[in-house]
Amino acid sequence: MIDGNGNTPGIRWRPVLVRALLLAAICACPSWVAAEPAPVTEAVSDRAQETGKAQETVKPQEAQGAAPDDAGDSVLDDPEPLPEKPPVRVADPLEPVNRAFFVFNDRLYFWLLKPVARGYAFLVPEFARIGIRNALENVKMPVRLVNSLLQGKVNGAGRELARFTINSTIGMAGLFDPAKDGFEIAASDEDTGQTLAAAGLGHGAYLVIPFWGPSSLRDAVGLGGDIFLNPLWFLFDDPWTSVYIYAGKSVNNTSLVIGEYEDIKAAAIDPYLAVRDGYIQYRQGQVAR
Repeated sequence: MIDGNGNTPGIRWRPVLVRALLLAAICACPSWVAAEPAPVTEAVSDRAQETGKAQETVKPQEAQGAAPDDAGDSVLDDPEPLPEKPPVRVADPLEPVNRAFFVFNDRLYFWLLKPVARGYAFLVPEFARIGIRNALENVKMPVRLVNSLLQGKVNGAGRELARFTINSTIGMAGLFDPAKDGFEIAASDEDTGQTLAAAGLGHGAYLVIPFWGPSSLRDAVGLGGDIFLNPLWFLFDDPWTSVYIYAGKSVNNTSLVIGEYEDIKAAAIDPYLAVRDGYIQYRQGQVAR
């Protein structure tokens, strides 16, 4: 309803605009670059495509050390080397739409999230940003625990319980990672998408989700399961509090990996294909573990 001065007294525009900007900051960067695990891979290499060997991947969360998402097994488990498998090919029937969303996410990263993350990194020292990342990943333990159990990985579930207990106490609410650094207990790095894959569900079609990044039909469904299991979305009565925390998490994680996405683009003939193939190979590696 508009009053005589042309105003809309029923709507508070400033809070709406602030919340809209925070939502954009949550996932402005492709998820595999900032918030969630991701590969740094030479997916466009012709040699790799001819030999059919999966590229070696590095998760951005691990690039700065003390990464809570380290998916490697404990040295006590002494896992056998994985057999080599040909790279997975995923249908991309929505490629024109996916490319448009890829450009959208790319520009949102360079125009919004990266500048904010740079300013944040200037103000907050690296050790503090790593501690914040560790604490938020520690809270996400139920996602990894439940999916480890659903996949029958009892050792992985045990590691998650041990890590959560050690890091929540000795590690000062998860700010530090003594479970990994002192006890050599690495995180299991399981999620609902991997559980669906273990049940025999394929990727389906490749997707690029606006404000999120590369995914697939299977992993998009799995993302809903991960959100349901993540306590960050249920600890507060006001859902916007969780949104603010997740926005801060995205900025914090991005500040630790600035430059990695840029390197992928610089090395790729077609960045869209590089990101797509790298994401699929990375997920294949996760499921194989």
